[in-house]
Amino acid sequence: MEIEVEPPGPVVARPCPDIVIRPSSDADLEAMVAIYEHHIGKGVGDVGAFEEARLLPDDLKRRRKSMRKKRLPHLVADRGGVVAGYAYAVPFRKRPAYRYTLKHSIYVHPDHLHAGIGRRLLPALIEACAAGGYRQIIGYIDAENEASLRLHEACGFERVGYLRAVAFKYGHWADSVMVQRALATGSEDRPG
Repeated sequence: MEIEVEPPGPVVARPCPDIVIRPSSDADLEAMVAIYEHHIGKGVGDVGAFEEARLLPDDLKRRRKSMRKKRLPHLVADRGGVVAGYAYAVPFRKRPAYRYTLKHSIYVHPDHLHAGIGRRLLPALIEACAAGGYRQIIGYIDAENEASLRLHEACGFERVGYLRAVAFKYGHWADSVMVQRALATGSEDRPG
């Protein structure tokens, strides 16, 4: 599956019939926690996600409830009835000046890597964020995660920063790449 991109315009993913992108539900909590724990415990992923404590289903349920209250997207990729990945966006910063900018995270189940999950999930997240009136989306990616960096670039993100040794995990320091993409009209006009 390929993505046609003309940044910062819309991202169009070619159809993949066995993958359905939908809002997450409470029924997805256990699967999302398992995916998250794999990436935090074994994988290279979102540097901001390097956590010491386990994520519990109730914690994730509270986070999702807070996101829904703020009308922020929290999506899953359902592949044949199995949660194969998920993605969400949260406010970039709490101060009002940053209210049009989001920070996102995306996780794919290890059994579904290289199956096009990210190439369906990330464009859907971008579209949902743009539809919510947001203008910029930011991500922090482990510098060693080349697959995620390529995915983000294919979806119109640009590398805008490199943060050296910002996380300590697996016995060594990890660097983070900051990526950014305009949503809708970006900074071309004033928000409504």
